[in-house]
Amino acid sequence: MPAYGFFVEFEAREGKEGDVARFLVDAEKLVDAEPGTLAWFAFRLGPSSFRIFDAFETEDDREAHLQGKVREEIEARGDELFATPPVITPVDLLATKLPA
Repeated sequence: MPAYGFFVEFEAREGKEGDVARFLVDAEKLVDAEPGTLAWFAFRLGPSSFRIFDAFETEDDREAHLQGKVREEIEARGDELFATPPVITPVDLLATKLPA
């Protein structure tokens, strides 16, 4: 069961909300290639506020994801897409329910 996660907060630049939404949809393909990422959710909270939540079984898997392709894409396109740098908060999961 996953014990580790990240909660990531994004605020889109004005006029870039659709681009951020597409960026997150496209990022799923990169995450699919990461065997250590057990769950990954990208969602929108409001017109310009976006979040990612992901979960990992081990701290090593969480660290591998942090240094992975999605992070590279966030850094490469950050100035273009985001009003402020994303806030990445590591979390320790207390309880989870995932499909078997």
